[in-house]
Amino acid sequence: MTPARLCPFHLAFPVNNLAAARAFYGDLLGCPEGRSSPDWIDFDFYGHQVVAHLAPEEAGEAGTNAVDGHGVPVRHFGVVLPMDEWERAAGRLTKAGVDFVIKPYIRFKGQPGEQATMFFKDPSGNAVEIKAFADINNLFAK
Repeated sequence: MTPARLCPFHLAFPVNNLAAARAFYGDLLGCPEGRSSPDWIDFDFYGHQVVAHLAPEEAGEAGTNAVDGHGVPVRHFGVVLPMDEWERAAGRLTKAGVDFVIKPYIRFKGQPGEQATMFFKDPSGNAVEIKAFADINNLFAK
């Protein structure tokens, strides 16, 4: 089996407004747009295919679980970036005035899974996490 980090994932998720999704994922996050129709848009999310489907009745908030003292949205998706890219993304999003669910910080300090993380929501309420590890070999460390 090919290691997962070599295989792009595909994720489809509901949004309530395609123009807002295009502005958020395309303009703010810098994800190039792929194919689209009046009902969906493909985005290149750091080499992975995510698809915003117009489905207002399915978009919305999700519950949270406590992780390292924060309420992490249970339903979320994201990407693990190299630390320098994470720092640039955190700076860009902060400068853009993004309303973070969890502001950029280092989680699990001093533990094997120490990581930089941040959570924010798209205009439809979908939670997105961007994280990084000082040493990517600790991605699955126990």
